Amino acid sequence: MAEKEIHTEDKIIEAAREVFIEKGMVGARMQEIADKAGINKSLLHYYFRSKEKLFDAILSQVIGGIGSMFGLMMHEDVNIENKLKLFINTYIEVFQKNPFLPNFILNEINRNPDGIMVLFAKAKIEPKKFFDPLDKQLKAEGYSIHPQDFMINILSMTIFPVAIKPILEQLLFEGDEKQSGSYLISQKESVLTFMMNALSGYKI
Repeated sequence: MAEKEIHTEDKIIEAAREVFIEKGMVGARMQEIADKAGINKSLLHYYFRSKEKLFDAILSQVIGGIGSMFGLMMHEDVNIENKLKLFINTYIEVFQKNPFLPNFILNEINRNPDGIMVLFAKAKIEPKKFFDPLDKQLKAEGYSIHPQDFMINILSMTIFPVAIKPILEQLLFEGDEKQSGSYLISQKESVLTFMMNALSGYKI
């Protein structure tokens, strides 16, 4: 692909990401994405024939990044606490940059679970390759918790606040987006502390 085409495609994806964040999947319009990217709608359709294909491209990028993070975390030669810290910090940052992602994945899981699993496979997110070494390390450090339970607890605490951010913003911070954003950042330390305290109950 020519350098100009790569640049145009990157501009489209970045513009689409901004529109999806602001309007969501349903509210986003191809014309608005084209306008934000500074191109005409025909050129947008040349690169991406539909809004769904454009969203799939963005989703593939993000899930690919998640796959890389899984690999990084598992290959870091550090203890469970530091792996937890790396995981929590990275995930919260990813969801802050892509606030549409949790709800979109949940919707896609209900609408097309096979499609999501295909994207995970392309990103080389293979549960067995993750859970087996995690289980081994938990046992080596004296914890009796199952790795599946361990991961579900972390994912729940990192994904849920982002997924319901609009509600939290109104209920807890009177619509103050800045305070809401600061709260999500503070969750990094809070979730780590909570998880380490919870793990102490599984110490053999």
